[in-house]
Amino acid sequence: MEDPKVAIERSLIDKYGPLISLVQLAELLHRSPNGLRVAMNQSNGYGHEIRSARVRIGRRVYFRTPQIAEFIATGE
Repeated sequence: MEDPKVAIERSLIDKYGPLISLVQLAELLHRSPNGLRVAMNQSNGYGHEIRSARVRIGRRVYFRTPQIAEFIATGE
């Protein structure tokens, strides 16, 4: 049986690639993009985990898919 984190990561990479945009992540987490931005600016564990996966390319913000998969797999 496959590790849940590996299965989630593989599924997300197949669907989104190695980086997920803010809009895609908001859709994945069933949040609005603005709600996700607000959560990232708060000092809670959820916002910190999402911020740690953030990477900027120019003016655009993306999130590392493996870190998002780990966050989802741990359910925190």
